[in-house]
Amino acid sequence: MSRTRANLLLLAIALIWGSAFIAQNKGMASIGPLLFTGVRFLIGALVVAPLAWLELRRRPSRRLQPRELRAVGGLGLLMFAGAALQQIGIVHTSVTHAGFLTALYVPLVPLLSWLVLRHLPHWSVWPGAVACVVGAWLLSGASAQADFGLSVGDLWVAASALPWAVHVLYVGRVADRMHAPFTVAMGQFLVCGLLGLATALVAEPVSAASLANAAGPLAYAGVLSCGVAFTAQVVAQRHAHASDAAIILSAETVFAAIFGYALLGDRLTDQGLTGCALILASMLAIQLLPLVRRAVAAI
Repeated sequence: MSRTRANLLLLAIALIWGSAFIAQNKGMASIGPLLFTGVRFLIGALVVAPLAWLELRRRPSRRLQPRELRAVGGLGLLMFAGAALQQIGIVHTSVTHAGFLTALYVPLVPLLSWLVLRHLPHWSVWPGAVACVVGAWLLSGASAQADFGLSVGDLWVAASALPWAVHVLYVGRVADRMHAPFTVAMGQFLVCGLLGLATALVAEPVSAASLANAAGPLAYAGVLSCGVAFTAQVVAQRHAHASDAAIILSAETVFAAIFGYALLGDRLTDQGLTGCALILASMLAIQLLPLVRRAVAAI
């Protein structure tokens, strides 16, 4: 897969994730955030399980090595931390605030890539990451004159940025090393889902009736957001730089606003439209500026 196709796939993933914010919010009317997280990712594991089984059959060695199991388990743990913190936060804050605060992982990815992996991204990534965060801030309805008013829910969502950033940093590397993206996807979903279900059984009320009431949001978030989008992320990030991927995936904030407009009647102000433009400009910049430099060098 070419870098351009990988980036287009990441943009499609951002679209699905943006729409999933609505399902995540609606699901909280019937069940707790840990149960929603657990069931959602177990559904995702079931969706990708046939592809993982076929993939393992084609591997020279069908058994995963201990180091591979630890790597997949680590990704699942990071995924659970990010998803659970985000989901708990959504209970106590607006979808718009949650979309903005989730985007805080964008500048963390190139920073961690530089500090941990010693990989210095193209210079365009740094202003692009800042533009994404500012764009998401404007899109959320905040301004220099208005008090953003961080609530307890906002702090939960903000805390999810760190595990999401580490996950984005490593998921492509693990999948590329194992040559088994579907197996990595299913494994991390399974770990995340089981952790969510186990903690929900201890900390939240669980009943068949409440699960039935949340069936629609669970199906959407489980099949599309997890089974399709997170699996596609594993595939795409084998062929895309982690820093670029973080900026492109931040478009989920824009798509969340678009779906809020279409389905919930939310309206974008001029400030919100400016935020969308900043995010779009940052995505175009990280794609085009490296190409311009190569073209100039070739002259």
